[in-house]
Amino acid sequence: MSQPPVFYITTAIDYANGSPHMGHAFEKIGADAMARYRRLRGDDVHFVMGMDEHGLKVMQSAEAAGVTPQQWVDGVADEFAAMWQRLLISHDDFIRTTEPRHARAAVEMVSRIQNAGDVYRDRYEGWYCVGCESFKRDDEQITDDSGTRRCVVHTTRDLTWSEESNWFFRLSAYGERLLRFYEDNPSFIQPESRRNELLRLLESGLDDISVSRAVPWGIAWPGDTGQTIWVWIEALINYIAAAGFPDDTYRRYWPAGCHVIGKDITRFHCVIWPAMLMSAGLEPPRAVWAHGFFTFAGRKLSKSEGVRVELTDVVDRFGPDAFRYYILRDVPWNDDGEFSWERFEARYNADLADDLGNLLNRVVSMIERYRAGVVPAGAATWLDEELPGILARYRAAMDANLLHNGAAAAMDLAVAANGFVEARAPWSQARDPDQAADLDATLASLARALGALVTLLEPFMPGRMRDMARRLGLESPVPLDALTTLDLAGRAVQRGEVLFPKEVAPA
Repeated sequence: MSQPPVFYITTAIDYANGSPHMGHAFEKIGADAMARYRRLRGDDVHFVMGMDEHGLKVMQSAEAAGVTPQQWVDGVADEFAAMWQRLLISHDDFIRTTEPRHARAAVEMVSRIQNAGDVYRDRYEGWYCVGCESFKRDDEQITDDSGTRRCVVHTTRDLTWSEESNWFFRLSAYGERLLRFYEDNPSFIQPESRRNELLRLLESGLDDISVSRAVPWGIAWPGDTGQTIWVWIEALINYIAAAGFPDDTYRRYWPAGCHVIGKDITRFHCVIWPAMLMSAGLEPPRAVWAHGFFTFAGRKLSKSEGVRVELTDVVDRFGPDAFRYYILRDVPWNDDGEFSWERFEARYNADLADDLGNLLNRVVSMIERYRAGVVPAGAATWLDEELPGILARYRAAMDANLLHNGAAAAMDLAVAANGFVEARAPWSQARDPDQAADLDATLASLARALGALVTLLEPFMPGRMRDMARRLGLESPVPLDALTTLDLAGRAVQRGEVLFPKEVAPA
């Protein structure tokens, strides 16, 4: 029997300078949906997240709080871990850059790059953004009326002039090689719009980059105790460190199947990171998925920009499953989107309370009333015939990482099932003994549709779908390949509380 394909998926590790926010949650929920879908497909999934815990910004946050940097990052990591547990994120590993395994991998990676002759010592001067932990080119700066320079990303932060003697990486030597890599691997950067942006950058030429800093809170540069590895370079290495590098066990997962990141850090992941790996004699990842952002009242949600919707408030309003569904259904995974309380409430009431929750309650209630709570055996109906087409659309969307389309395809089945209830009128069939077989077919088909919905919606709402599975007599969602032959005949159902109650607290 052949082994299932390995799918190693990672998210960007979050910088330990504050609490988890909506942007963090969007990325982690999306990556989790991708990982859960791959598991339903039968893949051997390894899903990694973590924390980026070194650098000047962390030092400043710790100093402001009156604690050591280690105490600071420990507290932040606990807060992030608790939120990911609440949001039902199914990661297999949570790597922190203050862990010995990460430091070991970072030193080995930098040593290999040094041995390849791709680093040299030089002096750097320029405008530095502490928020980004990077020097800013002219096109990455804005100037206000007073002449103060600010970062285009962190527009409330003043840039500071910095002059240092650092180690540099010969990124300029990898432009042509990266272009060939892009050509040979057209699916490396996804979606396509991000690829075009990076191609233009490579074609314009690459500059060497400073890859060390005279900042004490970090991993010491090999052979130079006065320098630490630049936090961005070090952070990228977490992906291969979590796979087990430099031990040979890393080969099970490497190269990574997909790095899930925000579109603002594609240069690091699609240019600098593969160039580093090439220099060290290692394979680049197979794909990088760069998702967009979402806005609130037309402005990007950003703590530094003062545009905020508190994550805890959103999760409290309708619960983690409903939040996961709304954010992945309404915000395209391949583009930008808008967060709206009104849209959230509309999605919740229409899709979850009415189409899905009410369907479950009606079907289980009828099975209890008409068949003593046991799913009858019944012939296939036109509702069963709808499933293959819906499943094909769902798979195509999820394979392409178009999560919003996958959620829509799944809900098509709920809409079809509700239409089926009205068309078949099982309450009328129950009044006519001659229609007993028709009633059995109606209830059996509806039970099968609900069982399929459990699987199709599990990547989006894992908590509620586990609950729904139990109410249908299932222990867990069934694999995707088993949906077209799913038979729930003989299983005992139970109604339970309303899955998605309409009565919710006002925002």
